[in-house]
Amino acid sequence: MSARRVSAELLGSAPVFAALGDETRLRLVARLCAGEPLSITQLASGAGVTRQAITKHLHVLAGAGLIRGSRQGRERHWQLEARRLLEARRCLDLISRQWDTALDRLKASLEGGS
Repeated sequence: MSARRVSAELLGSAPVFAALGDETRLRLVARLCAGEPLSITQLASGAGVTRQAITKHLHVLAGAGLIRGSRQGRERHWQLEARRLLEARRCLDLISRQWDTALDRLKASLEGGS
């Protein structure tokens, strides 16, 4: 895989990692991982923050493509977009492989030099 393609993949996932860097948003994503769409009221319950704050966090997550909302009557329900998490996971796997390769080269260099 070319360095340019790797860089493009990593940059494409940057908004996901930025959105998940906030503790409240990470907790919201964890709650939505159960698979069932939840309303803002349900997500705010026990969260220790206001519904308005939850709404702002949900919009950040939606902007990163991690969740999507849909109207159900007077409420908006939110659900996880697992595809974006899988893309981010692939990026982390790629970085891990790059580190493994670099560490293997370092080990070979050190063992060859003794």
